Amino acid sequence: MMFQILRTFFARMKDPPGAIRVLVLLAGLICYGTTGFLFFELPQNPDLQWSDGLWWTLATLTTVGYGDISPATMGGRYAVAAPMMLVGIGLLGYILSLAAASLVEARSRDISGLSTMKMSGHVVVINYPNEEKVHRLLDELAHGGLGTDVVLVDEDLAEIPPALLKRGVRYVRGNPSRDETLSRAAIDDSALALVLCKRPGDPHSDDLNLAITLAIEGRAPDVRTVAECIDPAHEELFRKAGCDSIVCTSRFDAHFLGSEALNPGAQDVVDELMSVARGQRFCFTRVEAKGETSFGELSALCAAEGHIPIGVRRGRKVELNVSARAKVSAGDELITIGSTPLDPLRA
Repeated sequence: MMFQILRTFFARMKDPPGAIRVLVLLAGLICYGTTGFLFFELPQNPDLQWSDGLWWTLATLTTVGYGDISPATMGGRYAVAAPMMLVGIGLLGYILSLAAASLVEARSRDISGLSTMKMSGHVVVINYPNEEKVHRLLDELAHGGLGTDVVLVDEDLAEIPPALLKRGVRYVRGNPSRDETLSRAAIDDSALALVLCKRPGDPHSDDLNLAITLAIEGRAPDVRTVAECIDPAHEELFRKAGCDSIVCTSRFDAHFLGSEALNPGAQDVVDELMSVARGQRFCFTRVEAKGETSFGELSALCAAEGHIPIGVRRGRKVELNVSARAKVSAGDELITIGSTPLDPLRA
């Protein structure tokens, strides 16, 4: 084992990285300048100490040259000071070039989606359908308190759009159904994963989203996943894959068209209630009462907070326009309309 480590070390030292070369050269120059300065100047000035030689060496290498300490002998000036000044300029330029190259490379990797994320509590948005949709989604997440740290994952996007980069969105390029890509997006430590349809309106997008959902659930089952699907017939497959929430956009098309035809302006009302960024919205408030309580009693608590109760959700079953005498149990959720979510109800 030790032999293997030593062999790897010496193999790497045949062509060391630039940072190692700089450190070795810097250490050698500091030793040369400090000892050389004291060797020539100490006989002329017995009060000099090692700290004085080190201070002079650092000031000379960085081209500062305070002048508080300077060589007075010919050897100190031309055998030590002159080489130190010439090499110091070159070394400083080399260090700056390495730093600039490192920054440019890191920036390029971030823009091209080649970096590995080291973050937690973030939102992972998978697939890039178009910039407008992603911006709308980010606006909703930001108003809901989830849009501070967002990682976009896509396989075909060459570079992250400048507008998204300006918003602080990070980018990971790769196949989102592969474990390596999800690992670079830090999916294990994320708070939410949103799987968008790659090609809106194309039912074959569901196949990709289903594979992505399976990959996420297989790797990080505790992460909440919300997947978009096109064909309503595929919703059951997403549930079997472990997806926490499925949004089937095509299921609502006929509803919106019919509602708008019968009640002009209905879509504006729905848009207002569905948006987190504007005015009022739907809120689901968990009931933590002991035993059963009435819907009317809980409604009074909601009304006192400025919310309008409209129904109850029990699991996946939704009941609207509930009677005030209807019984509500612990674990049920009250559906209300309000500006901000309510704390759990305890009656």
